[in-house]
Amino acid sequence: MSTAPILICYDGTDEARHAIESAAALLGPRPAIVLDVVPILTLSESVAVTSPVVPGQAFEELNEDDAKRRADEGTSIARRAGFEAEPRAELSEPTWESIVAVADDLDAAAIVMGTRALDNAHELFEGSVSHDVIRHARRPVVVVPPARK
Repeated sequence: MSTAPILICYDGTDEARHAIESAAALLGPRPAIVLDVVPILTLSESVAVTSPVVPGQAFEELNEDDAKRRADEGTSIARRAGFEAEPRAELSEPTWESIVAVADDLDAAAIVMGTRALDNAHELFEGSVSHDVIRHARRPVVVVPPARK
């Protein structure tokens, strides 16, 4: 078994849960870091932060707490699936860039992520984090499609 951890991207969606379970079946027990990446401020928060009644750091702290909670949730799922998992939360944009940077920092053996399998029109407007990670990562990327219903 390789001692290099895998990096599991987790955002709380059914697709992310399915990716963890699929990775466990494919890769077996091993060290893993479960990562959630969120923006420092959402678009609506960036407008609200200009208000004199909103403390400057309030949204950033809320988003960081939310990312930590989601990373902990994903870590619990990963541990039940057999991984020796630890949580990690990042506040950064763009998401793909943070994923690649964390993978580089860890020298991860691979990056695991789920996908929503968007159609071409949705992908054009919303972008695809998985495509950007694949394009920029210098390591294997396991992209797990949604579970069949």
